[in-house]
Amino acid sequence: MKNVLFLLFLIPLLSNCQTEKVTISKYPAHVGNIEFDQNIDDPNFKRCILDDRYAYQYYNDSKGFQYKGEKLAIIEKLNKSNILSDKNSNGYITVKFLVNCQGKTGLFRVQQINNDYQEVDLDNQLKDKLLTFTKSLDGWMSKEIDGKKIDYYQYVTYKIVDGKISEILP
Repeated sequence: MKNVLFLLFLIPLLSNCQTEKVTISKYPAHVGNIEFDQNIDDPNFKRCILDDRYAYQYYNDSKGFQYKGEKLAIIEKLNKSNILSDKNSNGYITVKFLVNCQGKTGLFRVQQINNDYQEVDLDNQLKDKLLTFTKSLDGWMSKEIDGKKIDYYQYVTYKIVDGKISEILP
């Protein structure tokens, strides 16, 4: 009888002992984070902030967009590149990337949307040309917040009208 009571007492205790389940989220730690992808990212690109789950956005400080010569220098370089499309496409091609504390860039990602803001493949040749062009921009400035050099996300959006780049945003 004593053993039966002991088992009746022990069974509820054992059933409540569960090992903690570890779940891995498919979502990044912060909206907009770019995770390293060994298939497309340069393994030599180094982040300065050791916690690679976090980086600032380019607008997190009062300086905003930081490129030597500002956006005008990018526009002038783009005009010299004479990048055009063979297609008569309209929409936006956005290249997002990380600028580390040394002003070096990496972790490039591209998104194409139409004028209704729906993801589409506008023109993959134009997309590749703009990605190459954006990777060639070497005037990104490092940033500091509270006296500490930081990594930050930057993006450049190209507005496409009739297959031509009509504007660079932001």
